[in-house]
Order: sequence, then C-alpha cells, then structure tokens
Amino acid sequence: MKKWLSMFFAVALLAASVTGCSSPAPTTEAPEGSEAPADGKYKVAYVARAQADSFAAWLANAVKEESEKYDNMTVDIFDGQASDDTENSLIENAIANKYDLIIIQPNNGEAQRPYAEKAIAAGIKVITTNARISGIEGASSVDADPYKQAQVNAELAVEKIPQNANVVILKGPPGNFHADERYKSWQKEFFEKRPDVTIVGEEIANWNKDEAMTYMETWMQASKKIDAIISMNDNMAAGALEAVKDKPEFAEIQAYGVDGTAEACLLIKDGKMTSTSLQSAYDLAIALMDTSNKLLTGEETQIDMDIDCPLITPDNVDQYIEMHKKAGAIN
Repeated sequence: MKKWLSMFFAVALLAASVTGCSSPAPTTEAPEGSEAPADGKYKVAYVARAQADSFAAWLANAVKEESEKYDNMTVDIFDGQASDDTENSLIENAIANKYDLIIIQPNNGEAQRPYAEKAIAAGIKVITTNARISGIEGASSVDADPYKQAQVNAELAVEKIPQNANVVILKGPPGNFHADERYKSWQKEFFEKRPDVTIVGEEIANWNKDEAMTYMETWMQASKKIDAIISMNDNMAAGALEAVKDKPEFAEIQAYGVDGTAEACLLIKDGKMTSTSLQSAYDLAIALMDTSNKLLTGEETQIDMDIDCPLITPDNVDQYIEMHKKAGAIN
C-alpha cells in the first residue's frame, strides 16, 4: 500500500530556505562536444531520507537554496519519509520521469542500492550522499567520514566521562553506513579504552527525536544514575535531553552527537550538550550542486569526496552559532 501511495507522492519543495556558505559562481556551460538539454535546463531529483529528521531537512533546504545559483538545472525535492518502500518508489518515479540526475540520501543503503543501479542502467547519473552507497559502478558520492565524526567526540568522552559511569546509547537505523560506522567508532575509540563504563540502555531510535525521548524516559525510570548520552546524531541527543530537562538528578548529564545542527549548537552554548561534530549541510549542498553540474556538463565522469568534521564544544561553539545565524537558521 505504501508503495502504491508513493507513486502519487507530490514534489515536496521545502518551504523553509536557508542561505548556504559562500562559494564561487558556478560554471554552467557545457564543454565542447557534450550535449545540453533542449530547454537549457537539466532535471535533478533529490530524494531526501526524511523531512522529520532535522539534519535531512537542513540538507534538503541547503540543496534547494544552492541549486538556485545554477541556471542550467532545476532541482525537485522529494521526501522519503524514513521508508525504504517510499524512497525506492520515488527513485523509480524519477527514472520513469526521465530525470537527468538523481541524488539519493539513503534510508538504508542496501535497500536503495538496486534502485540506484536501475537508474544508472537507464542512463541517468546518480550521486549518493549522507550516507554514500559504496561499490555502485558508475555512481558518484558526496559525503563525510562517519567514523571520524564519532571519533572526535569519543576521544573527548574518554577524558570527560567519569570513572565507573553509566551511559546510554542511541543508534541510527541498522544498515545505514553512517549509523553503523559511528557506532563502530564509539566501540573502538571509547568503550575499548574505558572498560569501567557500563551501558545501561541501548536502542535504535532511527535518527528520530521523539523515539529517543521515549527511550530516555524509560531508562530514567530503570536507572537513577545515567552519566552520559552517546548518540549517533544530534536529533536523538536533543530528544534524550528533552526527557531529562528540569530534573535535578540529571543536571550534570553529558551528551554527545553528530551533525552540528543549529539546535545542538544552542544546547552546547547553554551547557546542556557536551559536544558534536559538524557535518555541514551547507558544505554538502555546495559540493552536491558542483558535482551535479560537473557530471551533467561532462566536465567529470565520476566524483567521490568527503567534507571535514570539526569537533564543536563550548570553547568554539560561538563560531558555529554565527554560521547558523548568517544562514538564517538561528535568529
């Protein structure tokens, strides 16, 4: 039923727009010998993982805004609704509608792999992003290194989390490259180095704030001592922190995330969150549109790249709050 309904899924052009990081004016002329579309504009489909996911929404907004700098492309945004069936159907629809390029932000990389391969077989260019689906012949990718994203947080946590601490873990969806690699990094870079730490709760919250808040409420009832929240993204960390808000017994709880969202930066500034690592949707959007343009005009045939992942703490959070203010994400 979901798949049938998704065939009628409307284009979800995002209402909220933000201004991305500054970048040089793009070159949009096709090199000699390459074919430009008859109407002068290439059609690009961006299939977002889920608009309910704060980072996915941030990235989709940034992509839409950045795309407006290119007069040779039109970009349509589609919402995968955190559903493999929906996302796969949207990719199939984009193939049927003869888009020139499809950007896929997977819900579950392995579930989307055959549909990305189907698009390539149909002669459509494909970019996978956040997280890349590796090993697809003919596909490009724009991403960040999820192991490093978690590692910079884990290295700080080794020093900051107290001895014999109780911690809880919030995981992303299984099979998602970023979720799996961040979890692997925490295991190697923190838990192997801190055998004194006890895990009193561990659940898959699917990047979702509400799910994370529900799990945290349950853990609080079962364990009166929780020293740290280890989350694979900021959205889940924020949900868990919402559950402990105004509860004195958890006033000193630490929380670690990934993404560097506006919300996470404000939580760090307020002393409620310990750290996050930046996965700049602005930088990803700039790279995605530049890569799309180069692939479509024939300047490049394949591009695979990663953006940086600096650690954000109370010591440097002001510069990232300023970044979000300039982009309009923080008033």
